[in-house]
Amino acid sequence: MVAQDDPPATSIGASVRDRIAAALAPVDAELARRYPGDPGTRQPVHTVYVPADAFGARTVREWGRQALDALDAHAPDAAVLAAALGLAEPAAAGVYDRVRAKLAREPVEDLRIDFEDGYGPRPDEEEDAAAVAAARLLAAAFADGSAPPYAGIRAKCLEAAVRDRGIRTLDLFLTELLRAGGGTLPDGLVLTLPKVTYPEQVSAMAALLGEFERANGLAAGRLGFEIQIETTQAVLGADGRATVARMIDAAGGRATGLHYGTFDYSAACAVSAANQSMDHPVADHAKAVMQVAAAGTGVRLSDGSTNVLPVGGTAQVHAAWRLHYGLVRRSLARAYYQGWDMHPGHLPTRYAAVYAFCREGLDAACARLAAYAGRGAGGDGGGAGDVLDEPATARALSGYLLRGLDCGAVDEAEVTGRSGLGRAELDALAGRSPRT
Repeated sequence: MVAQDDPPATSIGASVRDRIAAALAPVDAELARRYPGDPGTRQPVHTVYVPADAFGARTVREWGRQALDALDAHAPDAAVLAAALGLAEPAAAGVYDRVRAKLAREPVEDLRIDFEDGYGPRPDEEEDAAAVAAARLLAAAFADGSAPPYAGIRAKCLEAAVRDRGIRTLDLFLTELLRAGGGTLPDGLVLTLPKVTYPEQVSAMAALLGEFERANGLAAGRLGFEIQIETTQAVLGADGRATVARMIDAAGGRATGLHYGTFDYSAACAVSAANQSMDHPVADHAKAVMQVAAAGTGVRLSDGSTNVLPVGGTAQVHAAWRLHYGLVRRSLARAYYQGWDMHPGHLPTRYAAVYAFCREGLDAACARLAAYAGRGAGGDGGGAGDVLDEPATARALSGYLLRGLDCGAVDEAEVTGRSGLGRAELDALAGRSPRT
């Protein structure tokens, strides 16, 4: 008979536990290396692509001005925009006012100066000059605070035909940016590697950046890059193996994002031009593979773009806006929180879609987090009403609110007033490091 005061009995000794821990130590290290989790930094809601020869000191301001002009011409008030997009009237005014303020304050969150498809083949002297000019303009913009939060270049890919040209442009740009910045690169610098087909090309890009760091006395790993998924080989290799995860691993910790290329990928799958779109089944398949491969790695996802431009008469602009708005909302619902914008007229609907998405769920997310946090430490879930939330869902709810705060869709006072939680508490629930 066991007395009540006796300690609980076990059958597995400490030596066994130690042996199991030793056997799994390599697995523990591999999990930590491959799946470090979200980096906890702001993710832009879009990337704007501008050909290198069209980029100037006023480009970002001009995009904002043209976007506001489009609103003035085709949606001069909230009611018109609501009718055009199918927005619910009560929420439309708040979204509309915030969109206008965003376009005036920060019209572009992420800028990519394009030396690839948007720029095309040029004489070497011309591209050399453009790469240096882009670096100088960007360095000046970061220095005076007029640059978007994130900006950089997309050079040509590492396929044989354009490899040397792409490497030279990347080198010229980075060297001049470093020189113009007094030996320091801007924190918001982003580089994009297009048309990747084999993991070895990703390894080569990582090696190039490592050589640049060593040559200039920069910390190892200072430079990261996005991988564009726009070839079929990037999704499924010739050997039948899924390729995206291998590419992330080939980057050696330098991969920051996976960007889906709508039209190159669609064309590679023989989709006719009229049917090439972000919501085509081939796009959904590729993006689902990207999503699973990137989960937990800290590598962010970006959807592609639409080539239907909101230009012409009001009826034509509204039709293009409805299409773009619907595609962005579709991406957001599928956890693709970033996409490409190719024209200033896309900015009103980019922000309208993001802001409506963030604001529509504000009350529910805050209520659920307030109930979850109110349970106190040590619980494994809580919720509001008929919803029982787990820690993973609390992370998702916090991330949802933080994305809204980062882009200006919601204010901290709104979130704190509804949830009782401040920014630091949301960061903690989302697993982010507190912002400095």
